Amino acid sequence: MALVTMKELLERAKNNHRGIGAFSVGNMEMVKGAIQAAEELDTPIILQIAEVRLKHSPLALMGPMMIQAAKEAKVDVAVHLDHGLTMEMVEKALELGFTSVMFDSSTYPFEENIERTAKVAELAKKYGATVEAELGLIGGSEDGSEDHGIRCTNPDDAKVFVERTGIDALAVAIGNAHGNYPVAPKLAFDVLEQIHDKTGIPNYRCRFQKSDRAWNRESEYCDSKL
Repeated sequence: MALVTMKELLERAKNNHRGIGAFSVGNMEMVKGAIQAAEELDTPIILQIAEVRLKHSPLALMGPMMIQAAKEAKVDVAVHLDHGLTMEMVEKALELGFTSVMFDSSTYPFEENIERTAKVAELAKKYGATVEAELGLIGGSEDGSEDHGIRCTNPDDAKVFVERTGIDALAVAIGNAHGNYPVAPKLAFDVLEQIHDKTGIPNYRCRFQKSDRAWNRESEYCDSKL
């Protein structure tokens, strides 16, 4: 099939009333496994790697491998930089051919988050890439090294944020978290619906319990490889 943007997959998912799986990878075996499963199920997927993972899985090695695997796949695949923390890393991913980038400035004050994210969105648009950002605080972290706590996304703030940044997708906090859940989470689906109604864009990363258009498969997948 083809290497496509995440925005294309999310729009297709919306039209077909389904979700898209986002699989975090860190080596060749994980890339091959995700692609093979997608092909067996005849479903498009998102291949992603977070910036915090790059210390052990360098972007210069992982990026070209992910992109080539997507190009050769029998299903459509988007290649996504997950939780990019610096403009430098986002730009490197775009130059390698990533079709989607997420810039996470959620720990910054609201206005600074808008300012930083808008600059990334402007850059990514030049490459024709999808842009995702985060508003609110999702518990835990991508590598389990820290936890900033949980702060639910304010629907009114989300509307302003989307309008001023020009992003394509928004990672929201509704009681969800990174990593494994020690107990079943209580997710604020009413807040999710309000955010969707006010922004009109996909609210990404609501894990398995409920998602607007896409969900992450990381902790469970990585744990199964240990």
